[in-house]
Amino acid sequence: MISRSWVFVFLCFWSLHVQASSNPKKPNIIFILADDLGYMDLGCYGNPYNETPNLNKLANAGVRFTQAYAASTVCSPSRAAIMTGLHPARLKLTNFLIGNRREDDSPLLPASWKTYLGSKEITLAQRLKSMGYETGMIGKWHLGSGDSLAPWNRGFDYARMIGKNGLDYFNYGIFENSFQKVFEDTGERYMTDKLSDYAVEFIGQQNDAKPFFMYMCYSAPHVFIVPKATKLNKYFQKYEKFKGKYNPYYATMVESMDDGVGRIMESLKKQGLLNNTLVIFASDNGGVGLPELGPIPTQNDSLRKWKGHVYEGGIRIPTIMFWEGKILPKQVNDHYFMNTDYTATILDLLGQKSPDLTDGISIWPVINQPDVKNQSRPLFWHYPHFSNQLGRPAGAVRLCDWKLVDNFETAKVELYNLKDDVGERHDLSDAFPLKRDELHRLLKDWRQNVQANMPIKK
Repeated sequence: MISRSWVFVFLCFWSLHVQASSNPKKPNIIFILADDLGYMDLGCYGNPYNETPNLNKLANAGVRFTQAYAASTVCSPSRAAIMTGLHPARLKLTNFLIGNRREDDSPLLPASWKTYLGSKEITLAQRLKSMGYETGMIGKWHLGSGDSLAPWNRGFDYARMIGKNGLDYFNYGIFENSFQKVFEDTGERYMTDKLSDYAVEFIGQQNDAKPFFMYMCYSAPHVFIVPKATKLNKYFQKYEKFKGKYNPYYATMVESMDDGVGRIMESLKKQGLLNNTLVIFASDNGGVGLPELGPIPTQNDSLRKWKGHVYEGGIRIPTIMFWEGKILPKQVNDHYFMNTDYTATILDLLGQKSPDLTDGISIWPVINQPDVKNQSRPLFWHYPHFSNQLGRPAGAVRLCDWKLVDNFETAKVELYNLKDDVGERHDLSDAFPLKRDELHRLLKDWRQNVQANMPIKK
């Protein structure tokens, strides 16, 4: 007897196949990106303090991934990976745009790198626009500030890019489709709410006649930690219950972003677009786990380190996908993948193939099959810089449950089994020399293949 769940899975895949191959009505796509949101910051990922009812609801109605990764430990490279499907090391965009940290005690200088996403690179927005999509980008771009590099010249019809004072949530500027027109706030509208206003405006302009792609990039909960005062009281009330483990100011920033997600979903429902819209929510990298520009924002709990490091706390990110009637609800998926995979995945959904995508694969085959895992594929990280969060130049590779970390300053490698030791506490490099050497060779061969930029010896 065939179970009802397997019937539903079959119908989901058949619907996706029909939609991609024979039905001219293409799905709308919304990609919501948080900034520096830690793996354990949402209620649906086990955080008992931060209140995120809308994202919890989204996860409950779709799929929550436990092993989704950012392609970089910092924001700009990770965003470039999302936009192109190419690895930051291949793009030579390996640090955030104004990253320039050096360490006097190091034998190395940071690698030379490209401080923008080159105009020759084709963005996901450009690909979708050529397929008839209306495209919108809202919030933090951070891939180049020149006019030719701005989102309005990278495939987006509707662009609202954070400009002036991007870390100040009550005194900021947002460019509207050009550098000539700017909205400037003087303390009246909280920036997270303003970005949500733009999202609702963009969705309100859409209809069934043409599909749309919205790239919604919140600046929250990136430091500065600037809360909405009206949200603080409830977090102060339960602060002692958790013995000061969580940051109440940071919690309000996460909740304000969650409010925006709720408004986006309600807007889709109001426009009658909910059942034909794929919604993806993710973070650009790990959370900040040290006192940067104020008190410690996030707690990674079991994961090692944070943003700026190639350990799990810097690269493992919360990720949720929802599509009413197409993605099974209440899924928890342990399949590992990287955000270089989004372009390939979206093109696969649309029945398109792109031979120039060399660093991403489609993950559609595992969306409704959480028990199906392909762990024969290696994932790579490359960060040849010094991060503001005290990360040092390093690389890493994951294959199956094994992960190797390569420290560029000392030439020391570390080996971990993530299935048994997700916190990367027990270095097994001496106990498993064959596995260590296998992964190290794999990582070095990959670096050579992509011509990765390496740190410079002093």
